[in-house]
Amino acid sequence: MANVAVDALLALGVTLELLCCAGVALARTTFDRIHYMSAAATVPAFCILAAVLIREHVSSGGLQAIAAVALMFLLNPLLIIATARAARRVEERE
Repeated sequence: MANVAVDALLALGVTLELLCCAGVALARTTFDRIHYMSAAATVPAFCILAAVLIREHVSSGGLQAIAAVALMFLLNPLLIIATARAARRVEERE
């Protein structure tokens, strides 16, 4: 049963990441692209983390996955804000 849960969570996580990538590729404006880019670090990352934790439990691999997703989740807003401010400055100059 654990294998089915891992497969389902990985499939969901990868599908959501691909949707975010498609959104970035197909979005018209820079700020729309930033919106899809920020979404890629939330739900899909936690689906993949849940799959890793089901498979690895809280071992070395599980702790590394927790650390990676936590850093991505906590640092992503800084990246998004910095990118949006830079894009706004470029648009103001034009």
